[in-house]
Amino acid sequence: MKLNIKNSFTTENLADSILDTTRRQVTEAVFSFVTPKKTKAPKVVHVSQEMAADLGIDEKETESELFKNIFTGNEVYPNTTPFAMCYGGHQFGHWAGQLGDGRAINLFEIEHQNKNWKVQLKGAGETPYSRTADGLAVLRSSVREYLCSEAMFHLGVPTTRALSLSISGDEVLRDVLYDGNPAYEKGAIVTRISPSFLRFGNFEIFSVRKDIKNLKRLVDYALKHHFSHLGAPSKENYIHFFKAISERTLEMIIHWQRVGFVHGVMNTDNMSILGLTIDFGPYGWLEGFDFGWTPNTTDREHKRYRFGNQSNIGLWNLYQLANALYPIIEEAAPLEAILEQHKVDFEQQYLQMMKSKIGLFSEEDNDLELIQSLEDNLQLVETDMTLFFRNLSRFTDEKSGLKLIEESFYNLEAITKEVKDKWAFWFLNYEVRLQQESTLSSEREEKMNAVNPKYVLRNYMSQMAIDEADKGNYTLIDELFELLKRPYDAQPENEKWFAKRPEWARNKVGCSMLSCSS
Repeated sequence: MKLNIKNSFTTENLADSILDTTRRQVTEAVFSFVTPKKTKAPKVVHVSQEMAADLGIDEKETESELFKNIFTGNEVYPNTTPFAMCYGGHQFGHWAGQLGDGRAINLFEIEHQNKNWKVQLKGAGETPYSRTADGLAVLRSSVREYLCSEAMFHLGVPTTRALSLSISGDEVLRDVLYDGNPAYEKGAIVTRISPSFLRFGNFEIFSVRKDIKNLKRLVDYALKHHFSHLGAPSKENYIHFFKAISERTLEMIIHWQRVGFVHGVMNTDNMSILGLTIDFGPYGWLEGFDFGWTPNTTDREHKRYRFGNQSNIGLWNLYQLANALYPIIEEAAPLEAILEQHKVDFEQQYLQMMKSKIGLFSEEDNDLELIQSLEDNLQLVETDMTLFFRNLSRFTDEKSGLKLIEESFYNLEAITKEVKDKWAFWFLNYEVRLQQESTLSSEREEKMNAVNPKYVLRNYMSQMAIDEADKGNYTLIDELFELLKRPYDAQPENEKWFAKRPEWARNKVGCSMLSCSS
């Protein structure tokens, strides 16, 4: 296994001078050198062969001892220096100080076919940023991250990727419910892949500390390697840099809303400067369409990161990034203008996205009203988002509308005459509106099915795979992995997964809400 190794990040940024994993405040450094922890009995249980090919690793090599050792942290690839990044962040709206890669260790960069990839292990041991934790991860969270990052990619959502899922052979102590009853779980490691793991918090930490030297150096690095089309470092291009991040963040969140994905913990240390979905913790897909739903038990009371608030939080996080970049720009007006434009752009792009979901491609004055009344109706009773929009593509007329979406209701007894009347009125308006379209019904169905997935990674599906993996059976992981590579295809052989969340999963741990514990 010969990899085309690069090391731009470690050679162009300042390293921590201390070379141990003592928990500490790391100052005047962008990263710290660390070595992954060797594990008792590592075993690779699944590999994304598509991602491996993008790194220049063929299928036979993924079965090798070297692959297993490198991507479980048991061996350091020749002439590489693993490291953990220093960053801070706002968590649940409050500045949390230094955070950093507490259980993520960056192995190296690989360049292949003119693309540069950063390779990172999650759960491979402690770093100076681990605080009171052990730097390890457990099987349940690792299965969720592995499956979700690849599923998001195939949905067309900007995301970090995953190369491999492994078990460590070690036991890891975790309190899954935060109720004072910790228990040992199987340890696991995910190999995460991204063009960059830089977050808003990487810049915030230096700005807060008034370390302008490292702030500017890191921004210049990001410009050079990830936004080179903007040109050389300058005040003007720092502003363009922020604008590009704003636009990418907006694109990502529009995609989240399109497929019904809720990140669950949109802290600034979990926001990628490339607008990639990063850090798959207590995420979830909407079952019932509900703007107020959050999958995060820690967020249960205030619901800061609820589905309907993700765009507002994206904007709030961008304000924090603007504050962080201000010391090297020293002008507030252009940053404020970008933030104001972000609000306008979101409203416009969200409307266009929702119109595409219901098959409207021309412009009419009442489109916004039609979308808003649809969203109101979807919340009258518990209505499965994925099933509703997928089935709507087969709409023909107002009379058959309710029958078409009946499958998406969780409780048919809740469908009162008032609910039926509201849906009948909406379907009537929808039918009239469709008559303004020049698109044939077959073409409309095809276009709608291209933006409304048939299969998403519902939490109960992940939990079923986790339960089986806990017994040493990884076949369901593979079944879901293959299913989610074609989320928009009909896949008649997999029709069982095109279904509402089963009632047994409504309140089951791991199937509804989750904690951040992993």
